[in-house]
Amino acid sequence: MTDIVLSIVMLAALALVAGAFVLWRRTGAVKQPALMVVLAVIAVLNVLIWTVPTETGDAPIRQIKAAGEG
Repeated sequence: MTDIVLSIVMLAALALVAGAFVLWRRTGAVKQPALMVVLAVIAVLNVLIWTVPTETGDAPIRQIKAAGEG
């Protein structure tokens, strides 16, 4: 289930970046597209926090999955 959630978050981040580009090209606005890009960066960073291994070599997402199995 967590894999699906992380995948949806990554797809949403890509959609935010694409939408920001389209909004910027159509209207010339800067503030709203910039905020959309900031939100996309935050979403990607959250996914990285959950998937990048720690010093012990184990990612937090694996720890959650292992706790659910036991």
